[in-house]
Amino acid sequence: MNDTPKNPVRAQIQPKHAIAEIARVLWHLRSFLTFLLILFLTLSVTMHYFGGTVDTSTRTQSSLGQTFYFCAVAALTIGYGDVVPTTVLGRIVAVLLGLLGVLMTGVVTASAVYGIQVAGQRAGLLPR
Repeated sequence: MNDTPKNPVRAQIQPKHAIAEIARVLWHLRSFLTFLLILFLTLSVTMHYFGGTVDTSTRTQSSLGQTFYFCAVAALTIGYGDVVPTTVLGRIVAVLLGLLGVLMTGVVTASAVYGIQVAGQRAGLLPR
């Protein structure tokens, strides 16, 4: 006997629907994400002027661009170590940047998961 159902479910999540839902969620969070971006830029400028960031290869003060690079690497929790803060305030800001990066990653990931759930509901894969 054949055990396959007569009408198998062939519903699929359409990528364009999932992307549209993710974009919609991020749009609704735009003020919060803008606040996080402004906080990142503020912490980056603070790091440049008060963090004592030093390029480890030349042992000289890092440029503004190198400091922004360090801040992005710290926020992404990568930490290459080619630019490091040398003051207590700089180290505190580096920790805050790491926490900010984890928060931003969590918000974007949660938005993506929610968008895919809504697209799954739209496709009939999940109950509404």
